Amino acid sequence: MEAVHDHGHEHHPSGIMRWVTTTNHKDIGTLYLFFSLIMFFFAGSLAMGIRAELFQPGLQFMQPNTFNQLTTMHGLIMVFGAIMPAFVGFANWQVPLMIGAPDMALPRLNNWSFWLLPMAAILLVGSFFVPGGAAAGGWTMYPPLFIQGGLSGDMTIFAVHILGISSILGSINIITTIMNMRAPGMTYMKMPLFVWTWFITAFLLVAVMPVLAGAVTMLLTDRHFDTHFFNAAGGGDPVMFQHIFWFFGHPEVYIMILPAFGIVSSIIPTFARKPLFGYASMVYATASIAILSFIVWAHHMYSVGMPTAAQLYFMYATMLIAVPTGVKVFNWIATMWEGSMTFETPMLFAIAFVALFTIGGFTGIVLAVVPVDIQLQDTYYVVAHFHYVLVSGSLFAIFAGAYYWLPKWTGHMYNETLGKWHFWLSMIGFNILFFPQHFLGLAGMPRRIPDYALQFADFNMISSIGGFMFGATQLLFVIVVIKCVRGGTKATAQVWEGADTLEWTIPSPAPYHTFATPPVIK
Repeated sequence: MEAVHDHGHEHHPSGIMRWVTTTNHKDIGTLYLFFSLIMFFFAGSLAMGIRAELFQPGLQFMQPNTFNQLTTMHGLIMVFGAIMPAFVGFANWQVPLMIGAPDMALPRLNNWSFWLLPMAAILLVGSFFVPGGAAAGGWTMYPPLFIQGGLSGDMTIFAVHILGISSILGSINIITTIMNMRAPGMTYMKMPLFVWTWFITAFLLVAVMPVLAGAVTMLLTDRHFDTHFFNAAGGGDPVMFQHIFWFFGHPEVYIMILPAFGIVSSIIPTFARKPLFGYASMVYATASIAILSFIVWAHHMYSVGMPTAAQLYFMYATMLIAVPTGVKVFNWIATMWEGSMTFETPMLFAIAFVALFTIGGFTGIVLAVVPVDIQLQDTYYVVAHFHYVLVSGSLFAIFAGAYYWLPKWTGHMYNETLGKWHFWLSMIGFNILFFPQHFLGLAGMPRRIPDYALQFADFNMISSIGGFMFGATQLLFVIVVIKCVRGGTKATAQVWEGADTLEWTIPSPAPYHTFATPPVIK
């Protein structure tokens, strides 16, 4: 054994090479989280540009084409660059710890999964600076608009391919780890809910990413090889693209929310000092949401001329998803009911998640109703709806999880006062930003338009003020994280006081490669 220890140092690079070559799940989780943070600020700055342009009627800072590029890039980068990598970072850090595994099943694949992302990000961000193409189609890349244009569209398509490969590889790794590396005695129905949500999410990713790859490949051949998949003049059908895209896109929405459910299901029991209410029903609800997510895609397409029977089917199927989601919300509230609650920053974000995500869910049910949706389609009501799901949903859960696990990851406590400031300013800024957009949409203001009628001026000004407030507040989060990583009060093993059920204080069995002395049996 000694010989191995003497020569071991050759194989442990330091400095930047440690991060480039690492196969350690914690290092890779950290890389994902930092990458996500950088992309979050880039995409967020694009959103600030959008809100600055909309601060008052008329064209202020940019041409309509530039405005379209901002919305397209903001959407693509937030979805594929900020939200998804953050959740994969959480999975890398927490899944092995929670199931008692020494690492991920496929550590080198794990490294590659991550390093594909910066490459894709360079292409995606780069497409913003080369001649147009990506601008017109929106983040959904709809033809015929997306089929025109130059290099930008090709770079976007290539970036989406690489992002998809990264997601598939990461998901295979997570599935393999959970199925094969659980500690002895940890049956599926004993896994923490965060592990369950990621297990199900990984299957969703493996199922839908190839569908997106097929759709963008057909776009690419339409652009360059004279195929006519989506070109009506050549016998193609632009609506076919929408069907293929949303068959990916709707499960994708759940890919971005299921891990959030897992994080919130870890946090609420801790700060309520009670076990999670209805564990089994939570597992089944998560699985039901995942299955139903595959059969509701065309609710994004009520206005394309579907037969009435299809519209009715998609309307009822969509409303069905509200049932398992309602089960989850009920269980979170029941977990808090009569608990000994304390309100540290992670809990504040988790409670805000439950309240605001529920609003997003209700506006989703409103939009599921065909005649209502035909009126509200492509208005700011839709923008408000999905930001309540993706910002106060996914993003708030990411913040909650970051505050919750930072002491575990860094060994230091974060600054609770700054954390609470970050929460309250985010909460207020977010609602000032997105709540008025419901009214704008009901009044008929179309989205993705840089100029608008005078009647919408006041709500847009309020919305933009909320936007700048929300955007500036996120700098507080960076300060909290940097301070926490660099030092601070040492975190104890029992960091959240009184939380004896806390998942990561339960010692997992010793990894198989440690040569610890077995305990003496008296």
